[in-house]
Amino acid sequence: MTIKANLSIFDIIGHLLLWLVLSILTLGIALFFFPYSFARFVINRTSVIDQSTGTERKMVCDINIFSNIGHIILWILISLVTFGIGYIFYVYRVWNYALNNSRVQ
Repeated sequence: MTIKANLSIFDIIGHLLLWLVLSILTLGIALFFFPYSFARFVINRTSVIDQSTGTERKMVCDINIFSNIGHIILWILISLVTFGIGYIFYVYRVWNYALNNSRVQ
């Protein structure tokens, strides 16, 4: 099995511009929601290809940004207490969470 990501440069630029505007409008608070959106963005554009049959199956990330508000509030507090160092760990935990809540169709 191989993994293939279908990310175009225009999709990436659009996604980044959207989150840049959101982070400016919310004075940086949107940056705590960005890792969820980023993980979902990449996973939903990824496929798993079975080399023996050539079958391509799409991956789907079942996370919702706003359903994890408690998780986000916890990491905001951790990031504030650690003066931003906790955010580095937060990004890894979000990817862990996103991959554990993904499936192959």
